[in-house]
Amino acid sequence: MICAGIDSGSRAIKIVIFDAVKNKIIAHGVADQGVEQDAIAKRLFEKLLSENNIPRDRVKRIVATGYGRNIISFADTTITEISCHAVGVRHLAPDAMTVIDIGGQDSKLIRIADGGHIRDFAMNDRCAAGTGRFLEVVAVRLGVKLHDLGKIAKKSHNPAVISSMCVVFAETEIIGLLASGAKPEDIVAGVQASIASRVAGMAGRNITPPIYFTGGAALVPGMKDALSKVLNHDVTVVSDPQMTGALGAAILATKNAKL
Repeated sequence: MICAGIDSGSRAIKIVIFDAVKNKIIAHGVADQGVEQDAIAKRLFEKLLSENNIPRDRVKRIVATGYGRNIISFADTTITEISCHAVGVRHLAPDAMTVIDIGGQDSKLIRIADGGHIRDFAMNDRCAAGTGRFLEVVAVRLGVKLHDLGKIAKKSHNPAVISSMCVVFAETEIIGLLASGAKPEDIVAGVQASIASRVAGMAGRNITPPIYFTGGAALVPGMKDALSKVLNHDVTVVSDPQMTGALGAAILATKNAKL
């Protein structure tokens, strides 16, 4: 049986087509988010079907998740991203007990109980200073590529302290740091430490390893190390971290289709 998961995030739309019999992904893709989310998702879905010779009628159920899940008109149902990320990560890493997901506009910390059920979670969706958007802002401000931030941060010997809780004020703070002569590498290291500290604040003292890192921010070199340092635990980036929400949605779609 084949099902699909669509993660309509704030920065990108991700789709996974999953074969429940073979228990594996048979197609996946990413498209930049836009105003016409439904149309973008539909084009990506049809492209994946065409490229992989999958007839539309073979896809038995479609689950949408993420920021724009309610806009995806051709989905059969929606499921929250908390559930989908937990299921997607546990499929890739069955030993996962804590999931950190940092996307473009929010960050989440999910605690998983023995047996794979969600124990509880904490979420920051009110301030972009703890999300991937902050990394994008600092990259633009410094005139560097997003994927180069980790390499730049490694040169730092004195990370800057970023105290602002709002990304707008934090950007102003970064401008001030540059004007005062702060090194770009110290600013990048400070931003990554600031994001990691906000995740640690969500975790409190209650965090159980193994810890897995997912979401678009997991693709930015240096973020894993910043999280590991602040949390005082090893943090592992899952394979293809941008796709875990869509993967979890696809897996949950197969379970729903069996009901």
